[in-house]
Amino acid sequence: MNLTVLGCHGGESSRHRSTAFMIDERLVIDAGSITRQLTVADQSEVETIVITHAHLDHVRDLATIADNRCQLNAPPLTVAATGETIAHLKAHFFNDKLWPDFTRIPCAETPTIRFQELPLEKPTKILDYEVTAIAVDHTIDSAGFVIRDASGAIAISGDTGPTDRLWEVLNEARDLKALLMEVSFPDRMESLASVSGHHTPGTLKEDLLKYKAPKDLPTLLYHIKPAFQGEVERACAKLQGLNLHVLQLDEKLDF
Repeated sequence: MNLTVLGCHGGESSRHRSTAFMIDERLVIDAGSITRQLTVADQSEVETIVITHAHLDHVRDLATIADNRCQLNAPPLTVAATGETIAHLKAHFFNDKLWPDFTRIPCAETPTIRFQELPLEKPTKILDYEVTAIAVDHTIDSAGFVIRDASGAIAISGDTGPTDRLWEVLNEARDLKALLMEVSFPDRMESLASVSGHHTPGTLKEDLLKYKAPKDLPTLLYHIKPAFQGEVERACAKLQGLNLHVLQLDEKLDF
């Protein structure tokens, strides 16, 4: 399983891109920064985008990749998410007001986008992978995912603050090779992190201690807010007994 970091930050600047990860050039997790990172030709090769939740920094490039693929007459793109997230996208995004409804363009029989619902905690076949959605704690419906192929599994937390069910599921995953884990704000801003459903280094460490498997699991950190990048990185570097790595744009990892 090859992972390419298209975006890994909790905001945008000239040097930061919102969340999007590509697996084996076919499956993308979140759509914060797809079209600004991939050529139009490469965008047409993506087959499925899995969405953690409907906040704009995780779905924004669904608009532009749909538009580009429609112009190229590319095959329908599957957008997979929980039922509530799909409902948000239909009501507030592809609603013919904010953006055209590409589930009916160019026509209902051959649309640009098709939705696929991911029931919670039920492994679902997507391409060559088994994807399991787990509810996490954010300000709206949000899910983490376990993504598994024949070689093993990786997990992504999605946007979340302190949570419980994710760790219960991960403690049962004996083939887990890596965890992509959000951390957003410095510890001095824990009140803002709490009200917005995100982690600080301190709450991150407390949550990671809920994982009972070996502590050398690679934990790949993402979603740091651009204004606090250095401060959060320095705080995470001081956390003891954890195998932490801050993801960088365009980084490629093999699992």
